[in-house]
Amino acid sequence: MPWGFVTCGPNEALVVSGCCYMKPLLVPGGRAFVWPAVQQVQRISLNTMTLQVESPCVYTSQGVPISVTGIAQVKIQGQNEDMLLTACEQFLDKSEAEIQHIALVTLEGHQRAIMGSMTVEEIYKDRKKFSKQVFEVASSDLVNMGITVVSYTLKDIRDEEGDSKTTRTLGNAAGGTLIRLDQIRENQGYLKSLGMARTAEVKRDARIGEAEARCDAQIKEAIAEEQRMAARFLNDTEISKAQRDFELKKAAYDVEVQTKKAEAEMAYELQAAKTKQRIKEEQMQVKVVERTQEIAVQDQEMKRREQELEATIRKPAEAEKFRLEKIAEANKYRVVLEAEAEAESIKIRGEAEAFAISAKAKAEAEQMAKKAEAYREYREAAMVEMLLDTLPKVAAEIAAPLSQAKKITMVSTGSGEVGAAKLTGEVLDIVNKVPELVKNITGVDIARSVHAG
Repeated sequence: MPWGFVTCGPNEALVVSGCCYMKPLLVPGGRAFVWPAVQQVQRISLNTMTLQVESPCVYTSQGVPISVTGIAQVKIQGQNEDMLLTACEQFLDKSEAEIQHIALVTLEGHQRAIMGSMTVEEIYKDRKKFSKQVFEVASSDLVNMGITVVSYTLKDIRDEEGDSKTTRTLGNAAGGTLIRLDQIRENQGYLKSLGMARTAEVKRDARIGEAEARCDAQIKEAIAEEQRMAARFLNDTEISKAQRDFELKKAAYDVEVQTKKAEAEMAYELQAAKTKQRIKEEQMQVKVVERTQEIAVQDQEMKRREQELEATIRKPAEAEKFRLEKIAEANKYRVVLEAEAEAESIKIRGEAEAFAISAKAKAEAEQMAKKAEAYREYREAAMVEMLLDTLPKVAAEIAAPLSQAKKITMVSTGSGEVGAAKLTGEVLDIVNKVPELVKNITGVDIARSVHAG
């Protein structure tokens, strides 16, 4: 073996023995210097080993056979030097499988011993107690071998070992009595029966508890309903009171709010009116200032225009006025003279025209007098002459409506004239009736006068 440093992992330990050491040097998970030929190095595993501890057909303190399966975690303790040295003494030349077998046999023996000291109910109902006892008893023995029990857990409990019909004999750990396998079968189903009995008991208790709970529930429900209704009525009453108080307070608040709001609106309107009034006053002041400025400007403009008029119009106008006055006086004098001359001329012409008019009026008067005298003398003949002069006008007036007609429809019986001749004849008939009309009005017979003349 070469000399020098030797190392190992954290899951194993070095055991150096030989020269220079009174007892072996233990190095868990580290290194050591080894002299060849005079020193020897061995390794021991520190891995955790999982063991499934089977205990089939173990009789309990009641004589009931059951089977138990437990799971144990064990390992060689590397941190305790005394335990590691003990483990080296026990297992240094053995494999890990051999170490597991030794630990398993030890745990199984202790597990069977604990099973024989307890009843089925204790094992079945209090598994923690069973596991604790196995752990404590097994740990005390395995520690003497340098092995630590890390944990122990009860995995399974059963009372049936299969359906084999082969007759076997088993030794009772307590008294060494031989028992046939068929006797074991008679006790099989104990856990099931125990479970059934417990189940029936639990169901019975459950039914009783359910009935009692239902009764209590109904009683409590009735009480709760009564309390609920009372609480509801009380709550409704409180709600009504609270609502009434709320409405009253709300009404008071609304009145206050409306009052404040109205005051605010009035104050706002008043302030707005004052502001508008100030604005109007300012505007009036501005207008007054503007008007004052305009008046001042107009005054200046009037003075300027007066001066301009004075220079451009008034002075020339006065000169022109003087000139025109003089011209007017001259014209007046000329007109007076012309008027006087014209008056004289008019006077002369008027006298001549008056004489002519007087002469003409005198002549017309004489003519009218003679005509009147002639009318008086020839009264009927004059009237006839006047009527004859008027007759064409009368005929024209009679025919005037006919001249305005656009269409004339005549109906004939077949015995008289037709067309224009008929129309003309009707006009002449109207004219022929005029003398009779005149006779009826004036008493003058035109036809007789004409025939007499």
